Amino acid sequence: MKLVANKSTAQCCVTKAPAKAASPAMVKHRAKVFKAMGHPSRIRILELLTQGETCVCNIAPVVGSDMSTVSRHLAVLRNAGLIEDDKRGLNVFYKLSLPCIIDFFSCLDAQ
Repeated sequence: MKLVANKSTAQCCVTKAPAKAASPAMVKHRAKVFKAMGHPSRIRILELLTQGETCVCNIAPVVGSDMSTVSRHLAVLRNAGLIEDDKRGLNVFYKLSLPCIIDFFSCLDAQ
């Protein structure tokens, strides 16, 4: 374990060093996840979903894009394994597959 000092708030985060190097498949998966998170609209969607499951009709106004653009962003996030969808009647509801993304955002925000 190592301590990482946060200069701006004088807080420390305890992180564990990886036991061994990740496999090539795991590195590729990580890169896919980071690439999926690499757009401001997709980050905004993930932030919204940290509050809980919601319908696609509630996501579009938050992102500020039309439904087709939001649907493409949702597909990227779903294909990366970050979110799950559930069709109920005419609506599709989305939720986080990786709730630990909240911790990741908190870690980033602490910098």
